[in-house]
Amino acid sequence: MGDEVDFEHDDAYLDFRARAEGTNVNAQTLLATDYLNHFNEVVMTLEMLADMPELLEEAKEWAPKYYKDHFRDSTIADKNLAVEAYDHVPPKFKEPFEQNIKQINHLIGTTVERLEADIERGDMDLVRVNAKALSEIIQKLMDMAGANIHGSATTMDQSEIDNLIG
Repeated sequence: MGDEVDFEHDDAYLDFRARAEGTNVNAQTLLATDYLNHFNEVVMTLEMLADMPELLEEAKEWAPKYYKDHFRDSTIADKNLAVEAYDHVPPKFKEPFEQNIKQINHLIGTTVERLEADIERGDMDLVRVNAKALSEIIQKLMDMAGANIHGSATTMDQSEIDNLIG
């Protein structure tokens, strides 16, 4: 096992696992799917830009939000548990999750810029095609983050994303 901490025998991890049972926080990973809601709204907005280009300003106002900040501002019942548990998420879950979140944040920013340029050209067909294609890639990354929340170490490296974007 090397220098890796044995989380199965870490008292704080075990305590958070017990507290997470029956909550919105996954008892194995100590992560919560509610965080993905932060991305769902902007993805829906991006998908509507071809028909409602006035939503561009709303899309441009979106900003990445750190996991703990999302839950501090949340209204879900288990928000305090989600914030407290995050510092005890084992690296085997946290590292791929954070990698996927970093890629989602970057891709959303890139997508907004690309769609803004398409809108400025007045090419709504291109806006529609790009919004659909890029939203699907963002959704794939969100699915991977969701899988991380449920115990998978799945990620996509940047070259895979670049190949999908084309």
